[in-house]
Amino acid sequence: MDLGVRWTLHGDGRTPAPGAVVRPDERLSWPRTAGLGAQHVVAMFGASFVAPVLMGLDPNLAIMMSGIATVIFLLATRGKVPSYLGCSLSFVGVAATIRATGGDSATVTGAVLVVGAALFVAGLAVQRFGARIIHATMPPIVTGAVVMLIGFNLAPVTASTYWPQDQWTALLVMLFTGLAVVCLRGFFSRIAIFLGLIFGYALSWALDRIFGKIHSPVGGEAVDHWRLDLSGVAKADWIGLPSFHAPSFEWSAILVALPVVIALIAENAGHVKAVGEMTGDPLDDRLGTAIAADGAASVLSTAVGGPPNTTYSENIGVMAATRVYSTAAYWAAAAFALLFGLCPKFGAVVAAIPGGVLGGITVILYGMIGLLGAQIWINADVDLRNPLNLVPAAAGIIIGVGGVSLKITDNFELGGIALGTIVVITGYHVLRAFAPAHMKERMKEQEPLLDSGTSSYDAKGAAETKDGAASTGAASRPGAGS
Repeated sequence: MDLGVRWTLHGDGRTPAPGAVVRPDERLSWPRTAGLGAQHVVAMFGASFVAPVLMGLDPNLAIMMSGIATVIFLLATRGKVPSYLGCSLSFVGVAATIRATGGDSATVTGAVLVVGAALFVAGLAVQRFGARIIHATMPPIVTGAVVMLIGFNLAPVTASTYWPQDQWTALLVMLFTGLAVVCLRGFFSRIAIFLGLIFGYALSWALDRIFGKIHSPVGGEAVDHWRLDLSGVAKADWIGLPSFHAPSFEWSAILVALPVVIALIAENAGHVKAVGEMTGDPLDDRLGTAIAADGAASVLSTAVGGPPNTTYSENIGVMAATRVYSTAAYWAAAAFALLFGLCPKFGAVVAAIPGGVLGGITVILYGMIGLLGAQIWINADVDLRNPLNLVPAAAGIIIGVGGVSLKITDNFELGGIALGTIVVITGYHVLRAFAPAHMKERMKEQEPLLDSGTSSYDAKGAAETKDGAASTGAASRPGAGS
């Protein structure tokens, strides 16, 4: 059985020839392959380390399981789809909602485990019936609206939790990160979130030395505290296993989390399509396998207390800039991630990120997640002048963003993300069943065979390699697919 773990040496093993690319089944010399693997790890640092912190989960376990998830993905796709699986930011809002209603880490991971299982089943369905099933059940108007309401539902978390802890640090981190995203080029633009974290860390340390403790709310109560508290780092061991815990399952939490499966399918579809365009090998026949592998990896991660995973657009952007699509580099990245996961001191450094720094980062990051929904609409030429598109999307987004709730019984209610998603999906299909023919005809004219998801590369973007410039595809932007 070909597991995609054999590679032929590309050329002299040093650099690709002018105009050539290193294909998934090829590799450069092992030292260069290891270097590329380390570059892939750095590329996903920002989002993949911020996500578990925002979800209240162990960052060490998150990075370790991202390495294991990547190995599972590479084996399942037989090395045909070069991609890294990192912690998904799509679940941050879900985790915040579950914790706000009294849930703990076990409740969060239990709900997300069910989402991973649903994603696995969806992958099997796509594998069986083809990519058309995605568009039939979740056309771009639906996937775009769901991704948008998931992202914008997070706005109160930034406004009420992180930003008030240190508003001036948050403002400066926001400005620095925004400048990094816009002004930096190539690889550095793709790690802008990571650079923003480093800047915020250094700024918080300097402000503590200059002004001393800050008086601000932490956990709802205003107290005097250091902006950057490294006491946990000093106590942490250099080598050790991360903390594991078993999931627990509650229907209310599961219903809140399930809508995220739509965002994950859109992400996977877009990323697989982008990689296929870049390598020149159509990968539609691998889409179902990729989705199922993502689901299986997320189930394994959440079963031991880790966060869910998804394909990362930051790493796709690295491939566009380097022209190296070798899956050997991803095996190296997975090995580095496992090593990082075995260093508790490293996880303690991540967990010590000041609240004000997270405030500045999440203002941009959460907004970018929400606006990816608009990008899905743009890529698919969705016509919002058509009431069949406009009505369900408008209603669902307001419900999801505003936290509108529907009380079913004394002990059960739907609200926020869950209710908004139900309104978008059922509203669209019910309205379509009763809509006049001319509205549905307009839909047929613009619906593509395969939803392009959250990513799109053009030939020019994939070819920009000489000066390391970022791909023009939106997936190369920091945090775009995570």
